[in-house]
Amino acid sequence: MSVTATLDGADTAGLETLVRLLAGRGVVVLSGAGLSTESGIPDYRGATGSRRRHTPMTYQEFTGSEAARRRYWARSHAGWHTIARAEPNTGHRVVEQLRRSGHVSAVITQNVDGLHRAAGTRGAVELHGGLDRVVCLGCRRSSTRDELDRRLEELNGGFRDAGAVLRPDGDAELPPGLVDAFRVAPCRACGGVLKPDVVFFGESVPKPRVERCYRLVDAGRALVVLGSSLTVMSGLRFVRHAARAGTPVAIVNQGATRGDGLASTRISLPLGAALSEVARRVGEVGVPPLS
Repeated sequence: MSVTATLDGADTAGLETLVRLLAGRGVVVLSGAGLSTESGIPDYRGATGSRRRHTPMTYQEFTGSEAARRRYWARSHAGWHTIARAEPNTGHRVVEQLRRSGHVSAVITQNVDGLHRAAGTRGAVELHGGLDRVVCLGCRRSSTRDELDRRLEELNGGFRDAGAVLRPDGDAELPPGLVDAFRVAPCRACGGVLKPDVVFFGESVPKPRVERCYRLVDAGRALVVLGSSLTVMSGLRFVRHAARAGTPVAIVNQGATRGDGLASTRISLPLGAALSEVARRVGEVGVPPLS
């Protein structure tokens, strides 16, 4: 049965509008955590848009406290394998399919899980960086998360068997005693502080990256937001920018978003089902179906 069989008229009309936008080609996609939940990665907000009980670490906490860094790396080490094993879902694959066909001209993601890259979207702009990379705050040496993971495992053998509960962005809930005993690995080159190559809360996205995203939005015929509540300005600014320029904005997200008042099209449906239906319809105007 087609997903549209269970939709009301407004959602059906919204999907039809989204298909028309994509059929015109040159659409920019802005994706958020909701796109990755079907890959088993929790997001910060539930289907109603209400915030889950989770307090992410800020940049100021991480850089200002050795205890905070120990807490971060202990919890992140416990949750990393879930992120590393996650695979792209239907939504990621549809976005890449539409990009290959030229209907999507660019992908900007707020996610740090690397799943757009895993789906083949090598040119996706990772607005907040990627958890699979690590950078030293001293000498700026870059390394892979897999390398650090091996080092942390050697320093904290068996730690990952502690029964962690996964949280958004690879974080995990752990008993305080396990965190206090965790050993953190320093930079191999200079002994400095290692940080995941992601933008923490309270930290600014690098200006050249933001400017590149503005250029992509300016060059696009429409902006489509997938799975983001647009709660933080990091993503909302591109929606505001597009709306000011008169560029159509479509939002597909379960639950309210801060950009709803700026959107010309608003669809509240599970992303995998909605995007599969969109791909089927756009396929009638030149996009091959998912294999």
